[in-house]
Parts: sequence; C-alpha cells; structure tokens
Amino acid sequence: MNIKSAVKQFFSSVKISFAWIFFVSRRFAKVDRKGSSAVTTTLSSLGIGFGVMTLICVISVMNGFQHSFIDVIMEISSYHIRVLSSEDLEEFCRSEKLIRSVTPFYEAQSLVVGSYGKESAAMIKAVPASVYATDAGFKKQVTMIAGSFDIAEPNSIVIGSELARRTGARLGSEINLYALSGGSDVDLFSTDRKCTVTGVFHTGYADINATFAFISLENGEHYFGKNAKRIYGIKLFNEQDDSRVIARILKEFPTAKAESWKSYNRSFFGALQVEKNMLMVLVFLIFVVVAVNIFNGMRRMVYERREEISVLSAFGGKKKEVKAIFVVKGFLTGFFGAVPGMILGIFITINMETVFMLLSKLSYYATLIFMKIANPENAQFVRENPMFMLYASIPPKIFASEVVLITLFGICSSLVASWAASRNILKLTVIEVMRDE
Repeated sequence: MNIKSAVKQFFSSVKISFAWIFFVSRRFAKVDRKGSSAVTTTLSSLGIGFGVMTLICVISVMNGFQHSFIDVIMEISSYHIRVLSSEDLEEFCRSEKLIRSVTPFYEAQSLVVGSYGKESAAMIKAVPASVYATDAGFKKQVTMIAGSFDIAEPNSIVIGSELARRTGARLGSEINLYALSGGSDVDLFSTDRKCTVTGVFHTGYADINATFAFISLENGEHYFGKNAKRIYGIKLFNEQDDSRVIARILKEFPTAKAESWKSYNRSFFGALQVEKNMLMVLVFLIFVVVAVNIFNGMRRMVYERREEISVLSAFGGKKKEVKAIFVVKGFLTGFFGAVPGMILGIFITINMETVFMLLSKLSYYATLIFMKIANPENAQFVRENPMFMLYASIPPKIFASEVVLITLFGICSSLVASWAASRNILKLTVIEVMRDE
C-alpha cells in the first residue's frame, strides 16, 4: 500500500512540476519587457515550418523523378531478378507466390543500320510475342507512338523512338542488324539480317528509347544462334523480396545464376542515391540556420530573464526545472513549426501539378506585365516556361518514413538549440542576481 501511495505521489508531483513549467514557458514566449519574445518565437517556428515543408516537397518530387526512371528500368531492362539457366524456370516461378511474372528472353548488342546508311548502337532483346498483352507492367511503361507492338511475324522489329530518329527508320522501314554479338555459330557481321519496323515505342527513360529494340523469341533464336543463353526476367510483387526468391531459386536449381536488381544496376542506383542524399544535406542546412537563430535568441532570453529565474529559484524551483522551462519552449517552437510545415508540405505535394501550373501562370503574367511596361514591342513573344509543364508531369512519391524523419529533425533542431542555450542558467547565485537588480 505504501508503494502504491509513493508511486501516486511521484506522478502527482511530476504532473504539478510540468504544469507550472509549461505555464511559465508559455508566458516567457509571449510576454517580456521589450515585447520581442513572441516575434522571435513566431519567426523561429515559421523558419522550421517552411524548412519542413520545402524538404518534404523537394524529396517527394525527387522520389517521383527517380522512380519514374527506376520503374522503367525494372519493367523493361533489368527486372527484379535475372536468372541465367539452361533449365525451364517458368513452371516454378508461376507456383511461387512472391513472383508477379516471369519472361524468358535473349539479348545482344548490335550495330543497327537504317535508311540512307544511318547507323546506331542498339540492344536487341528477344521476348515472347505475347509479352505486351500478358505483362501489365511492361505495357504500362512502353507507349506505342506508331504502329503496334507486333513481333509475331518473322523478321519484324519494334524500336525506340530515339533509335528510330537516329537511324531514319519509320513504320514499314527495313533496318539491318549489321553487327550482332550472338553465338559462335552466327556471323558477327551480316547484311542479311533485315527486319521490318512494325512499331515505334516511347518510355520515360531516354537511354531505353535510344538503344532498345524488340524481336520475337523465335527470331532471337535464329539471329543469336544455338549457343545463345536464355535469361529469365522475374518481377516480384515486392522488390525487397529479391534475396528470399533468389535463395529459393538456387535451392531448386543449383546450377542457375541469379542476379538481383540491386547489383545489376548498382552504379546507376548508387548515383541516384548520392544525388538524393546531397539534396537532403543541402536542404537540411535550413534547419541548421534556424537552430542557430533559436540558440542565439534563447541565450538572450536567458540573460534578460535572469531576475525571473532567480525569483523562481528562490521560491523553490530546482535548477533542472528552470532549465526545463526553456527546453519546453524550444520543443513548442519546433512542434508548432514542424507539424504545420508537415501538413502543408504533404498538401502541396499531393497537389503538385496544380502548384506548378499556378507558378507557370504567375511567371508568365509577371513577365508579360514587365515586358509591356519596359519593352511593349516584344511583349507578343512572351510564352509560358515549358519547364513548369515538365515538372508538373512528374508524379511525386511520399514515403511516410521520410516525412516522419524530416518532421522529427525539425523538432529536434529547436529542442537541441534550446537545451544548449539553457546550460548556463543560474551560473550566478540568486543573492548576486537579486543584489544587482
């Protein structure tokens, strides 16, 4: 019974201590002799809020920008897992619940010669003729801008839009796979590997548009030779399950060679991650600047409030409790800045297309008004900036973990600055302060 009473008394004292600490902290933030505390607190909260909002918007757009590339590469080029095997894996993959689809294919590098002798390097990929109908992810990323994805006919080929431009190929044109890195039983150079263009596609990744061309598996076996190695491209429901699926494949097929998307695209994805990290570091500097301002403002407040601090100590306030007044103030400053900044950042990110279109209109009319005042004869040539349209077309991606991390960093930056500024509280004795006053 005594223990229960002691625990109850402890929590009651903690509640009372926090109540007066919170009350004094709020009063310190709103009222002082010079009337500057409220302004300083508001500006600090605004700085943290705009920092959180900016970072959430920038990172979300960067996520969307990067994943637009990554999704195209995953669906068309690398897949989540690439398995090199002489055995038939399709039946095993279809029975595996973690696997979304499996596509057998061949691939080889080639020098393609088009109309008027124009040539360009290309990656020739032999896939099932039905892949465009059966693989939803592939179909989503491959947009046909001319013809159709029809590779069922012998010697038919579908090429990227930039590859078509470089070679001068059009729908119905003939292109020659002049140099082809196939097996040992086929010629490296040949003028007889002529294919008819039945479709031109476009994706969100420029390198694929400039280098990829698709033919059927049957044509691939004919062009690449009998020694060509068949590869199985496996797509997963969750890309993070790659290690688990690879382990199961190697257990079932010990002679197979499997490679994850993480290692196959290591350099490209590594560059994207470095770009994202550097951007986060640059934007995080906003919080550093705000934290320094909070630190300086809090130190000034500690000095200006030394009389009140002494009075609180004289009436029984402990040193830790007096410090807690300023720490709580720093927490509230960060909280009331970071949380609204987070909400505003998410709202802007969700409506990013509308925001960029609005910015495009504002930029256009501001430039138009300026030109009509400064140079009226050239005002007719003012046009909207097309880059805003490009940015508006990027679908932002919000990750909850990143939003929480950014918000917590905004709160903690203010909290740490306040704690650092409050370390010298009551450096003088109460009697000395009261005597000076």
